[in-house]
Amino acid sequence: MRHIFTLIFCLSLAGLLSASPSSSQGGIQWRDWSDEAFAEAERDGKFVILDLEAVWCHWCHVMEDKTYSDPDVITLINKHYIALKVDQDNRPDLSRRYQDWGWPATIFFNAKATELVKRAGYIPPKSMAKLLQAIVDDPSPERDAPIRSQVVFTGSPLLSDKIRKLLQDRHLDSYDPEYGSLKINQKFMDRDTVEYALHQARNGDRENERIARHTLDEAIALIDPVWGGVYQYSTGGKWDYPHFEKIMQSQAGYMRIYALAYRQFGDKRYLKAAMDIARYLDDFLTAPNGALYTSQDADLVQGVHSREFFELNDAQRREQGIPRIDTHQYARENGWGARALSVLYQVSGNKDYLERAERIADWVEKNRKRKGGGYNHDERDRSGPFLGDNLAMAEAYVSLYQSTGRRIYVQRARDTLGFIDETFRYGGDEGAGYAVAYAPSSAVITPLPQIDENIALMRLAIRVYHLTGDQATKTVAERTMRYLATPSIATERLTEAGILLAEHELVNDPDHITIVGYKDDKQAQQLYREALRYPGSYRRIEWWDKREGEMPNPDVQYPALPQAAAFACSNRRCSLPVFKKADIHPMVDALNGRL
Repeated sequence: MRHIFTLIFCLSLAGLLSASPSSSQGGIQWRDWSDEAFAEAERDGKFVILDLEAVWCHWCHVMEDKTYSDPDVITLINKHYIALKVDQDNRPDLSRRYQDWGWPATIFFNAKATELVKRAGYIPPKSMAKLLQAIVDDPSPERDAPIRSQVVFTGSPLLSDKIRKLLQDRHLDSYDPEYGSLKINQKFMDRDTVEYALHQARNGDRENERIARHTLDEAIALIDPVWGGVYQYSTGGKWDYPHFEKIMQSQAGYMRIYALAYRQFGDKRYLKAAMDIARYLDDFLTAPNGALYTSQDADLVQGVHSREFFELNDAQRREQGIPRIDTHQYARENGWGARALSVLYQVSGNKDYLERAERIADWVEKNRKRKGGGYNHDERDRSGPFLGDNLAMAEAYVSLYQSTGRRIYVQRARDTLGFIDETFRYGGDEGAGYAVAYAPSSAVITPLPQIDENIALMRLAIRVYHLTGDQATKTVAERTMRYLATPSIATERLTEAGILLAEHELVNDPDHITIVGYKDDKQAQQLYREALRYPGSYRRIEWWDKREGEMPNPDVQYPALPQAAAFACSNRRCSLPVFKKADIHPMVDALNGRL
């Protein structure tokens, strides 16, 4: 049960966090991002400054308190700039565009929306004043790595041998053999990297098993031992200097990966990690209506480091208070949470997790569904729709279909994928991939594709294709993979194991297990529960109750049998039926050459 104190505290913040987007703080006239702001800047001969912040972010609070209250900064901004302040969680398009500069991210534009200067993190008052004046004196754009706008996309949905080998080498070379995870200053679990390592380990790769398990073991240090939930990351190249914000993307991503790891290795520490995150969601980030809130602040007192607070026990923490909860209920964050809880149900058998996941999905369906299809981000969006909300909900529905065998979920996933294809297709017939948001052609900035979302979309689309047999969904997968396979995109970052996963799934069939039997038959129920425990993330688990008619994709004809049975299929061949749950995993392993 959620703590009553927490619920009262969260509800008391709803008004604060739903404040008007235009406000005056410290003498600066802040307003929301809009085309009208740039038109006003052009009319008045001003520049535009964007403060892209996160409500949970410590250094955003410090910058608000120190920099934007400084008299010189206030004077320069009010005289020469139109000031825009945006919560990046509320605007996924801007968040995805500038995530490498945040948070806070400070972007300076001229009135034509040309980027002049981009800065990452906290800017002290004196430095900010100098920068503001320097832009006025010389408004020439800085030379940096420009945001991609003109790319010639590859014509093939497959990686070249050279790029594939480069990504495989980078995956191994970027691993930190001392502390796990990536060789970077910030320590966090890169979920695609670990999932790729899990996939390789399933096929006997001992080095990737070591990479996965080492990172999983070390990343447990980021889970709050008192309240549960996972901190966003640690600094200093080690795991013991966490930033204490708890954001939904981390909660859902870690919960799912730890559940997958438990399913593969049987290590109860991984199950406990996933359950500790689920406990935190229940206690702190679940609204009375069953939907999920967005995040919890890093600071008890905004702008003041809270390490000593998070070292306290539960009673001591509550005596001092609870860090602020962002009570927005976005479709994207709810989709992430529903999917993760569904996977946790599959590996644990605890129906409470499934009930929570279905309750979340039902709430989104009733409260964030758009007329004509797709999902809004918030209750009332001032922009969008956004790819992330629709992607997250479709992923949740695919997982819920596997968890329950309920056909309504595969239909919702298929419908949402159709909306994605119609709404976010990037670059017309000559383009590839899908943009982060819809925007009219008159918008001052055109939304672009983003790598992480396109990896997830490719993997979603190929799953929906196998579940439905709908060729249009495979076309979405191939279009997305052409974007990812473009060399300048595939090699843009330190490592991109998610692209290797995506290509593997495009060219290979998933592990396919079908239970044939009535859904009210106890033997069929036991077989299905055991099928859900089969390791791996690229799976097609289905339940054919012939009273419901043909399967959504009736590409395999199963015989009528006097009792419930399980079949495994792969690459146009199927196993003989098995009737005992203990025989399911060996049957699938044998068919796929894993014995």
